[in-house]
Amino acid sequence: MKRKILLILLTACSLHSAYSQKVKYKDLIVLLEAKQFEKAEPFLRRYLKENPDNASAILYMGMTLQEKAASNDVLKNTEILLSNCDSAVLFYDKAYNAITEKELKKNDEYYQSYSRRDLRTGEFVIKLSDVRLDLETRVKNLKDRKEKVRELKKNFAESEKLYTRSGNLFKEIQAAYETESAFYLRSDEPLVAKLKQLAAAFDSAVLKFDAYKAVLKQIARPGYNQQINLQEIVDMKKDGATPADFMVDDLRLWDYKRWSRSTVDAIQNVINPLRDRLISFDIALNKLHDKIKKDSVSVLTELAQYEDGLLYGQLRKYDPNPLPIDVFEMKKSEMMYVSNSIAHKAFRDTSNVKLRLSYLSKELANIQVLDSVTTHLYRRDLAKEAVNYQQFITKAYGTQQVLASYISSTLDFAKREKLRKQVAWERTMQATKWMISGKDSIPLFFDQTAKELNFKPLAVVEEKMTVGIHYQDSIAKGYVFAITPTRIADTGALFDLDPIIYSKRNLPVTKSIATADATANIYFAAIYSESKVEEKFPVTVARIAHGTGLVWSTVLKLDMVPTELSFNAANGELTVKITNGSESKIIALDKDGKQLQ
Repeated sequence: MKRKILLILLTACSLHSAYSQKVKYKDLIVLLEAKQFEKAEPFLRRYLKENPDNASAILYMGMTLQEKAASNDVLKNTEILLSNCDSAVLFYDKAYNAITEKELKKNDEYYQSYSRRDLRTGEFVIKLSDVRLDLETRVKNLKDRKEKVRELKKNFAESEKLYTRSGNLFKEIQAAYETESAFYLRSDEPLVAKLKQLAAAFDSAVLKFDAYKAVLKQIARPGYNQQINLQEIVDMKKDGATPADFMVDDLRLWDYKRWSRSTVDAIQNVINPLRDRLISFDIALNKLHDKIKKDSVSVLTELAQYEDGLLYGQLRKYDPNPLPIDVFEMKKSEMMYVSNSIAHKAFRDTSNVKLRLSYLSKELANIQVLDSVTTHLYRRDLAKEAVNYQQFITKAYGTQQVLASYISSTLDFAKREKLRKQVAWERTMQATKWMISGKDSIPLFFDQTAKELNFKPLAVVEEKMTVGIHYQDSIAKGYVFAITPTRIADTGALFDLDPIIYSKRNLPVTKSIATADATANIYFAAIYSESKVEEKFPVTVARIAHGTGLVWSTVLKLDMVPTELSFNAANGELTVKITNGSESKIIALDKDGKQLQ
């Protein structure tokens, strides 16, 4: 074996060294019989050019070309491979005619690869039939390889072409919509048709690739073993656009079919029904609105049923800030305001100021919501967003301009009503801050800086009573008034105070405590100074009764300031708790205001 290899190497060297000289076939046959076709080819071509009738050289030229065809890349060098197959067949056909019995006997040393033992004689012989059978087999294999490679390349090219077409279709769809939300919201039948076309193109690409793989298994030494690795399209704006390399074994393809089918399913089974539900919801709200206008009745109960969280939630999956929802909220806010206004109509002229204020507060809150919602809607880019909701706008309003006009008129209504309610609310709020007694207005708020006020409140017990000092010229009088819902005084009185102790300049150190019985018919107030007079705290206590006015008032001089009044309805006694730090005492007054010992 080593001697044979050495002989081959020496022969190759001899041929190369004598490249410019005449090629000797006895040297060349050594390489050919060793199947060193690549090294032998240039010399064999030279030899055949000079000796075109050498049957053995013709045969080996066919073998050389067949080997080249076997090593050619089936995808990258397909045409060269096919050409080599054709050339090899041509040389085999020539060899078939050139090799005869005479040729085999004359040059049997060149055909030793066909030598077989004759079973009859036991001798090694070379039969023409064996040579021709081999040539026929080789030609058949070459033609078969040629057809399979041609089919292989066709399927491969068509698969790659169809996938490229799929990618281009996807990129057309991708580029047509600035966002994924717009893609779904603007979807229509032409888009669905294009998506189905994309799925079909990709499906055809995969089928052609499967056909390519089937042929690939039938080809010896193909050099390829690609496996499709489908990549899911999660975000249509980020995924799906990168091309695929069909030559690599890990063939990563975007799964356009899966994406197309899931998208068509979402459009047909979610988006289209969602559009119909938007229109139905709008129609239902319009019916409620018509009921308010026609019958002048509140629809608050019915309106509470129109909180479709499922509809809103589904729409927000495709659009975080949907235009129709703002339109619905505007309609609902308007109906909420009008319904409350109708419901409150019976109480609008009530003398109960606080009740009137509570209704106005609710109506003002309603109209502020309507103003806010409609202002936000008015500021939206309707011309741009209308494209996403063309069906909704067309079927519910006819045109974009009609919807814009509706929003604008609702906003004007909201602005007018808001201003009107603010004025009414402010006027009513001010009314709650004053008690009216004859021609006098008694404040129910503290403002020591308001020098023009003759009534200076010292204590205000919410919705029960107010206590303070009334100044008329230099005269100071205490007052107690029950706070009524109408703010018209029906229980109250003035009582004398020391003009010096309770002068205006001493007002900062003048305090008061108050209480009333459970029936709100009897009221007590104690007005005192935090500054001592003759080492005592001066305190004036007064009792006022409903329907009577002032029952009594009395002046006390106490060691400590009063901190609490308690009335015993059973015996009519009033106790005054006085305190100085941790020390405290109880002073009792009888039903006539006399201090009990």
